[in-house]
Amino acid sequence: MGVTRRVFLQAAVAAGAAGAAGATTTALAGTAAAASGPGDVVGKITVGYQGWFACIGDGAPINAWWHWSSDAGQPPSPSNTGIVAWPDVRDYTHTYRTAYANLGNGQPATLFSSYDQQTVDTHFQWMQQYGIDTAALQRFNPNGGEGPTRDAMATKVRSAAEAHNVKFYVMYDVSDWTNMQSEIKTDWTAKMAAHTASPAYARQNGKPVVCIWGFGFNDNQRPFAPAPCLDVVNWFKAQGCYVIGGVPTWWRTGDRDSRPGFSDVYHAFHMLSPWMVGRIGNVGDADNFYNVATVPDLAECAAHGIDYQPCVLPGAVTLRQRAHGDFMWRQFYNMCRAGVQGVYISMFDEFNEGNQIAKTAESQAWVPAGSGFLALDEDGTACSSDYYLRLTGDGGRMLKGQLALTATRPTPPVTGGGGGGTPVNLALHRATSESSHTQVYGSGNAVDGDPNTYWESANNAFPQWLQVDLGAATGVRRMVLALPPSTAWGARTQTVAVQGSTDGGTFSQLLAAASYRFDPATGNTATVTLPATTVTRYVRLTFTANTGWPAGQVSEVQIYAS
Repeated sequence: MGVTRRVFLQAAVAAGAAGAAGATTTALAGTAAAASGPGDVVGKITVGYQGWFACIGDGAPINAWWHWSSDAGQPPSPSNTGIVAWPDVRDYTHTYRTAYANLGNGQPATLFSSYDQQTVDTHFQWMQQYGIDTAALQRFNPNGGEGPTRDAMATKVRSAAEAHNVKFYVMYDVSDWTNMQSEIKTDWTAKMAAHTASPAYARQNGKPVVCIWGFGFNDNQRPFAPAPCLDVVNWFKAQGCYVIGGVPTWWRTGDRDSRPGFSDVYHAFHMLSPWMVGRIGNVGDADNFYNVATVPDLAECAAHGIDYQPCVLPGAVTLRQRAHGDFMWRQFYNMCRAGVQGVYISMFDEFNEGNQIAKTAESQAWVPAGSGFLALDEDGTACSSDYYLRLTGDGGRMLKGQLALTATRPTPPVTGGGGGGTPVNLALHRATSESSHTQVYGSGNAVDGDPNTYWESANNAFPQWLQVDLGAATGVRRMVLALPPSTAWGARTQTVAVQGSTDGGTFSQLLAAASYRFDPATGNTATVTLPATTVTRYVRLTFTANTGWPAGQVSEVQIYAS
C-alpha cells in the first residue's frame, strides 16, 4: 500500500508556516452566510473513521495484522509496528495478543480488531456518548486485496450507526487509484449506494452525502487532471448526492499543496473540507491559519454558495503537540468564532499517525514496557483515556451554540478537576451499562444531564444494577441520585448499594445497601456519601427495592470527588 493522505507532503508544513508568519490578528470574523441549513453535516461534528485495523484470527478476509504491523503477516512488536500511539483496549470484549512486552502495569499487550462488530459498536457508542454526530467511513480503492474486508466494514459501520443513532457516510480516498474515474462510479452504483437506504446514512439538503478526498493535491499519489475530477464530481451530483470535497489546504490560492487549474473542480462541490494534518502543530500555528486560511476560505465559500467544513485535529501524540488539550481547543475556538458550517475531526481512530481521539493509553502503565510509545500524559499533565472525546463533545456544543464561545477549554484533562471550587459531575455524559432496562428507558438517560429522562430496569425482577464508567480511576466520595422533578412522580424509597471497580471485572463494596427517600416536595433527590474518598473507575449502583414501582429508577446519577 502506498503512503496515505496522513503522511505525505510534509514540506507543505514549512510552506504553510512561512505563508502564515507574522499573522497575529485575533478579531472575531463573524458568521458567514451559510449555503445550507442544518443537516447531518452542516452544523454538526463529523469524525473521520478508518475502521482499518485487523488481526490474524479475527475472521477478516484480509487475514493479517492490517495496519498494526509493517509486516502484516507477523504480530506487531517494537521492530514491526505500524502505529505510533497505543489504544486503551479496556472497553473491548475481544482483543488479540501481540509480540510487545506486557504493559507497564503487567497486563498483556493486546490490540483490537475493527473487524469485530463489538469494536465498531463500542466506537459508535462512544460517538453517541460524547456528542459526535456523524462518521465519515474512509474507503480507499476497493478493487484490490483489501476490498472484501472494506466491503464488510461498511456493513458493520452501518449496523453500529443504526444501533447508536449516529449518522455515517462514505468518504472515498482516491490515493493510488489508477482507474479511479470509472471504478469509483461502479463501486458507488454496485455497492455503496445501497447503504443510503439506511436511516443512519447521512443526508444534507435531503441528499445522501458522499465525500471525495484527494482531488487537486500536488503529489504523485493523486496525479489526476482537472477534467476527470470534475466529471466525477458532476456524476455524483447527477446521482442526487450532496458531494463534499476533501481538498488541499491551499485550494483557494492554487499553490503549494494544490495543483493549479483546479478552481472549477473545487467550486463544483457542495461543501469543502481542506486538509490540515501536518500543517499545524501548536496554538501559534492554529492562530496563523485562522487568518491566512480559515477566514478567507470561508469568505470564498460564501461567495460561491459552498458550505465550509474545516479540520480540527487533536495533535500527534508522538510529536508532543497536544498540550493537554490546549492545541485542539484553540482550533475549536478559532473555527467557532469564524462561523464555520461544520467541523471535521481528523481523526477518530488514527493510531498510525497518532492523531486519534478514540480512547488512548493515559500513562506508561497502559503502554507496552520498552515500546517507546508516549501516553496522553507525555507533557507531564495527567489526561484520562477519553479526554479528547470529552473535548470533542465540548467543541460540538460550542459549535451549536450550546456552550458560550470561549478561548478557555471547559474540560479538565482528568475527571474530578474543574477548579474555582465548583464541583464537577464526574458521571455527566459518561459511558454506562446496566443489568436491564424497560422500553426506551436505557441507562444512558441517567447521565445525559436531562432530569426528565430516566433509567428504569426490568420490572418485578430485583436486584437490578446501573453502572457508570468514569473513564479513568479517580477519587469518588459523593453521589446524588435523582428522579424526574415532576409531581407526577410520587414519593418513594429505594434501597441501593454501591460497588466500585478499577478494571470493570472485579468489584468491591463501597457502601452497603441502605434506604434512600425520594420526595418531589424536596427535589426528588437523594445523596449517597461514601465513608471516605475511594479511587475507582466503574461505579455500580445495585437496586433491591422500590416502594413506588417494582423496578430500579433514576433520572440522573451525579458523582463527585468531594
